[in-house]
Amino acid sequence: MKLVNIDYIPGEEIVEALGIVKGQIVQSKNIGRDFMAGMKTIVGGEISGYTEMIKTARQMATKRMVDDATSLGADAIINVRYGSSSVMNAAAEIIAYGTAVKLKK
Repeated sequence: MKLVNIDYIPGEEIVEALGIVKGQIVQSKNIGRDFMAGMKTIVGGEISGYTEMIKTARQMATKRMVDDATSLGADAIINVRYGSSSVMNAAAEIIAYGTAVKLKK
């Protein structure tokens, strides 16, 4: 499945837009990770546990978006975007969305 964050695929002809597809996940924090993050804020620097958590959540949201597009018979997803928001104090939502399209064969 081709994924691009522009509204066309270079060298390909889009023959049909199948609709918006999305994938989302709400990921909660881990109490141990929270403790270590709190300690890290004292000395500064990257909080690698959170970076890894968000990376994994983004990958899962992307896979769910691709699964949604596959179920529509799509060849590609154009205009892919990501968003995030805090759902509650200890959880974040990651969403991946775009437009599923069929390409000329």
